[in-house]
Formats: sequence, structure tokens, C-alpha cells
Amino acid sequence: MEQQLDYAAVRAAAARTAGAVRPAAVVPASEGVWYALEYLQHTGSFKARGAHNFLAAHRETGSLPAAGVTIASGGNAGLACAWAARAQGVPATVFLPANAPRVKVERLRGYGADVRLVGDRYAEALAACREFAADSGALSSHAYDHPLIAAGAGTLLDEVRAALPGLDTVVVAVGGGGLFAGVATAAREHGVRVVAAEPEHCRALNAALEAGRPVDVPVSSVAADSLGATRVSADALAAARQGNAVSVLVPDEAITAARRALWEEHRIVVEAGAATALAALRTAPRPPGERVAVVLCGANTDPGDL
Repeated sequence: MEQQLDYAAVRAAAARTAGAVRPAAVVPASEGVWYALEYLQHTGSFKARGAHNFLAAHRETGSLPAAGVTIASGGNAGLACAWAARAQGVPATVFLPANAPRVKVERLRGYGADVRLVGDRYAEALAACREFAADSGALSSHAYDHPLIAAGAGTLLDEVRAALPGLDTVVVAVGGGGLFAGVATAAREHGVRVVAAEPEHCRALNAALEAGRPVDVPVSSVAADSLGATRVSADALAAARQGNAVSVLVPDEAITAARRALWEEHRIVVEAGAATALAALRTAPRPPGERVAVVLCGANTDPGDL
């Protein structure tokens, strides 16, 4: 099923996800700044949008197999995939390393997923997932690198614009680039600027812009559990080159401080990946009078370390 990421794909995703995902809540935070509370989304992160769009689009074209869907992810993408599969009434088989935290395994099972624990590294779980897809005919999903996944994530932008007329800039955290690619594609349609925020040592998009192509990067950050992609998607790099986006790197100390500030000032608990977007806003200057939305994209975290 051939797909491309453009604004038409984002609008189609909005039609598919309407009524299935929770519309973004947008609240004032400080002078000229609003928070998009996407951590209130089903499964605790924006990933539910892309996962639902991915499966619903395959259902539309008759290409959603009875064997269901499979993914290698113990994080937000795995949870979203299991949730979306349950909504479509098909099985989800999720592969994780054997040392995955028990709480993640239990949450996945709570969504009805068949959890397979393989090896002690993500690469081994991924290889087993691919083998399972080939043998069973299950549809392979990806955490971020697919136009349907990115288009689903991009539906967030029009919801933020509807809640915040005159939006100038949106700030999003970037890992593999699914959220950024979708949001930037929709933002370009409306002349909205996008700030792509990455930890200094999880800089897959920033490095790709520097190199002119997606390249592998080392990963080491307090936000690595959700932003630790070693390589950004080609769609994200293409979106970053369109002229309405800027790449910003932030140190781990700023991420930790932003996460703590969200708790202390607003009683909001988010994962470090989500706090990376706020950290970028707090460390970068912005034009006076600008209306800025910061996407707080996920809250699957332990609040005990606040």
C-alpha cells in the first residue's frame, strides 16, 4: 500500500481518527505560551494517533490481515499499537527484550497484546518480530518511520490551531521524527513555524541536517527511553528542510529542570522526552508577541524521580 506524507495524508488521518482519539487540550501556561496536553491521549502519548491511523487505513483497503499487527517496542509505540489493534478487533503481537520492565509488559497485556520476550537487546526482539511477521502474515508496524504513522501524529497540529487561533510556533520533541514529520507537514500548510527539540546527545534529526542524509548517532540522554532513536526517518529530514522548521539542541540539565518546573508550577508529570520541548523554549529566545504552543507529548514515566 503506497503512501506519501503530505497535508492530504494528514487530513485523511484526521477523518480516520475522529472519535477514536482524544482531541488535544490546549491550556495557557505563561505570557504567549500554551501547552498542548497530548499526554492525556489514550495510552499516555501521541502515539495512539499514528497507530490508529495505520491500522484503520489498512482496514479501509482490505490489507489488515487476520493475523493482526506486530511491533518491537516496549515503549509508547508498543502500547499504542496494542490499543489500536484492540479497537480494530485484531491481535497485536509485541516483541520485547527479556529484561523489559515488568510494568511495561503488564500494561501491554492489559491492552490485550500477546507479549513475546526475546533476547536481552532491542535488536534481538526486532529480528524476532520480523521473523514472526514473515511466518504469520501479520502486518509489521513501526514506532515512527511510516507515512501513515507520521500523518496520524500530524493531526495534532490542526487541533492546536483550532484551539489557539493565530498560532505562530509549535515546539515538539524529536526522537525518530514521526511526530515532528507529521506536525511540520501540517504546519507548513498554515505558515506555522516548528521548533524541533532534541537532547544534545540524542540528535538524530540535527545530525541528519548536518550530514544531508539520515545518519546513525550515538544515544545518551535522560530522555533516551523515548527520544533515543539512532536514526531519524527520511520523512522527518525532508520536513525539516522545508523552511518552516528549526532544529534546537538542549542539554540534559535543561530537560530535567523543565520536567521539574512542569511539576512544581502546574502539577503536570511528563516523561523527559516531553519535557525536552519545554526545555527548548526555556533556553531559546523568541520574538515578542509570538503565540507558541509546546506539545507535552507523553507521560509514561515514574513520578518518583521528580
